Amino acid sequence: MNSRKHKYTQIIKTEAKNLGFFACGISKARFLEEEAENLENWLKKGYNAEMQYMENHFEKRLNPKLLVPGAKSVISLLYPYYPQTLQKHKDAPVLSKYAYGEDYHFVLKDKMKKLMTAINEKIGEVNGRAFTDSAPVLDKKWAELSGTAWRGKHSGMLTKQGSFFFIGEIIIDLELQYDIPANNYCGTCTRCIDACPTQAITEPYKIDARKCISYLTVEFKGSLPEELKTKFKNRVFGCDICQDVCPHNRNPVIHNEQRFIPDPELLEMTKSEWHEITEDIFKKLFKKSAVKRTKFKGLKRNLDFIKQ
Repeated sequence: MNSRKHKYTQIIKTEAKNLGFFACGISKARFLEEEAENLENWLKKGYNAEMQYMENHFEKRLNPKLLVPGAKSVISLLYPYYPQTLQKHKDAPVLSKYAYGEDYHFVLKDKMKKLMTAINEKIGEVNGRAFTDSAPVLDKKWAELSGTAWRGKHSGMLTKQGSFFFIGEIIIDLELQYDIPANNYCGTCTRCIDACPTQAITEPYKIDARKCISYLTVEFKGSLPEELKTKFKNRVFGCDICQDVCPHNRNPVIHNEQRFIPDPELLEMTKSEWHEITEDIFKKLFKKSAVKRTKFKGLKRNLDFIKQ
């Protein structure tokens, strides 16, 4: 039985690598009892802001067997997104690097569907579902348990190759070899906490979304808080500040994903071109992008907020 589990595990990890995932780890599907109190306390403090969906499906977030009946394994997958080329003009409004190309939800789902197909072809019929932060799954915890990444003090996930990656999971009813949980290599470093311009990192590993530039520019639908106006550092969609200062991101894994390559026009846009953007240009540049989540109205709100 152990040799079979080993064989199946190696097949899955090899196929994941072939599909471009730079890390693949596997943990046992179980009820995450230790996370229940953490999640409950975070919600009680209101740190989820207007992300009411974080309060929904509480049990499902903690128990993968409610998502996939008979679940035995959680496969955690990391896919890189650090771009080969950054925005050209230093004074131009800044997009988070994850939003340069096509919306990662579609790209990762397609990759994981291919992995599921390969599993069924090479191992046999397996029941499973793929997730990438669009369902009640505690992806950070599973990544940690699978040994692929550890939680940084900015609450994002880290590897020794940095943090510019997306996380996906496949929960399946197949028993596999399980990896050892990841060690934390942050040590005494507090660069991410010190660099956060809005002090959204209230303590190590805890984020108050109500102060987070990423949340405010992407998820939040209301008027942006005036008291933070001078602290946005030109960010108009997402915020990479806590990642950019992290020592583990000195040499990030650069993606080789065609679908993440942005329209060249996007990287060339000047400060004035950003502030004069029309809805037609918005639709052209962000046709398949995650930036569509804010709609044109939301991006204009963000641009107007940082305008000087």
